[in-house]
Amino acid sequence: MGLKSLQYRTEGTCCGLINVVVDGNKIYDVEFIGGCMGNLAGIRELVKGMDIDEVIKKLSGIKCGNKPTSCPDQLTKCLSELKKKEKSEVIK
Repeated sequence: MGLKSLQYRTEGTCCGLINVVVDGNKIYDVEFIGGCMGNLAGIRELVKGMDIDEVIKKLSGIKCGNKPTSCPDQLTKCLSELKKKEKSEVIK
């Protein structure tokens, strides 16, 4: 299917930007710009090779402290946007 990438500007988190690369429905790589680098490096390694839908299911809705979102939650929003974008390209 080939690699596809998306750069996603986050909202409400210390991490300001997420770069994600997918191969079909699998995460090939994720880069978090800003935020808690140790934690985000761990998330990066854990989600590499995972199915996009599984990552969305597991990480969606996670909050950071009293914030309504978190870096993992923002990753799910990024992945959902990528899926939506791919779906609209297929329809055209």
